[in-house]
Amino acid sequence: MASDRPALEPLRSAYRVQYLTDEQLDRLQEATLDILENIGIKFPSEKALKVFAEHGANVDMKTQIVKLNRDLVFKAMKTVPRFFTMGARVPEYDLNLEEGTTYFTTDGCGVEVADLNTGEYRPSSKADVGMMARVADYLPSIGFYWPMVSAQDCGVNSPLHELEIGWNNTVKHFQSETIMGGREAQYAVEMALVITGSKEELRKRPPLSSLICTVSPMMQDKPGIEAAMTFAAAGIPVGFLAMPTLGTTAPSTQAGALAMGDAEIISATVLMQLMFPGAPIYHSMMQAWADMRTGGYVSYPRDARGRYGVVDMAHHWGMPSLGACYGTDSVKAGTWQGAAEPALDPFLAGLAAPEIVTGMGLSRTYTRLFPEQIILDDDLYQRARAYLQRMDVDDESLAMESIRNVGPGGHFLGQKHTRAHMKTSLVRGLTHQLDEKSKYRDPVEVARERVRWIIENHKPEPLEANQQAELSRIVAAADKELG
Repeated sequence: MASDRPALEPLRSAYRVQYLTDEQLDRLQEATLDILENIGIKFPSEKALKVFAEHGANVDMKTQIVKLNRDLVFKAMKTVPRFFTMGARVPEYDLNLEEGTTYFTTDGCGVEVADLNTGEYRPSSKADVGMMARVADYLPSIGFYWPMVSAQDCGVNSPLHELEIGWNNTVKHFQSETIMGGREAQYAVEMALVITGSKEELRKRPPLSSLICTVSPMMQDKPGIEAAMTFAAAGIPVGFLAMPTLGTTAPSTQAGALAMGDAEIISATVLMQLMFPGAPIYHSMMQAWADMRTGGYVSYPRDARGRYGVVDMAHHWGMPSLGACYGTDSVKAGTWQGAAEPALDPFLAGLAAPEIVTGMGLSRTYTRLFPEQIILDDDLYQRARAYLQRMDVDDESLAMESIRNVGPGGHFLGQKHTRAHMKTSLVRGLTHQLDEKSKYRDPVEVARERVRWIIENHKPEPLEANQQAELSRIVAAADKELG
């Protein structure tokens, strides 16, 4: 690995917690199967309906509702790979999903940016997507990149423009949560082939993955599911994300919302496996809550256990999990709320051990980008990463020789052992950075200073000129056809 390319720092926890018991997981799975068999999921895609009908599902072409018997579900789910590779532009940053390793990403789909210098709010742009891709490329806590904001200056084809500028600004894996529609997905596959050079390498080390949202309650999105079919055909990993809102688009209890959301995810996964057995598919669910007094959307109530139990559900099915973290409801960065809401997230995610996790760096319920927020969130991540590691207890760390030398009432400043460890004993986070007068600085100002430095100084390994030109050509062709 090049000396200026730091290794990724995923969570590798020495500890593990199962949030749901085996009995609870069995009951939730039984509820999912009941929904799939007796209530059904709406698939507003003629292509999807035909596939289900050909495989013996109960399909009502008029209502577009598909009912799946459990034998068909279990047969299809047996072909879902437990682990797979999410490739990067450089092999050193490939994510080889495995037990006990958790890779984090940024948060995504924000629509507004707080200017780093003036603090003024403005709509997000393609340049902002590239700017934050460079920041994500620099941080070893970030295993792969979600476009943090949308390229609103690029119209309906903004997702493809985000893909283009993303690959021009990071060597890491790129995951899109906004490429929808079969034709749009075909363009994205064509762009991925520019990165890999061949269809075989694309299947082996796909540098792109897709996240497709279901529509609660118990529906699929037509452009989303047709994009998923296109991606799966090419061997590009696809995740299905259910986002049930307790009290409005889901039952007002967490278990009911989990079962319903799981049925949405599993129905789409079954479709992919019926079409392309062995297709790499991952599972994700991000609950939210309805404030019944205001009608508002709340992503972080005091009790958000559903964020972690859903990881157990994915693993119970034998699927990789995309966990949910960060994304505070705080309207700006650096507030008590902005730290309190996501503070436990990376630690608890490390205990639950999803394979991949979103997402650092946004405020105001995933909609507003303060560039410094990703540095604040990174600090929480690094604290969790330390907490999840076992403490060293050996001859060197016990320091018995120094203790004997000092004895009762002495001090350790003059000890050789102290000199050997003094530079690494105190690990300074954002909260203990010193100014020129040895006073602790404002951590938000430290975060702003760091993100400015990254934006101004970090230069990811560029694409080859012919690759840059080809990506631009493909995006221009998509603009002409679709936009």
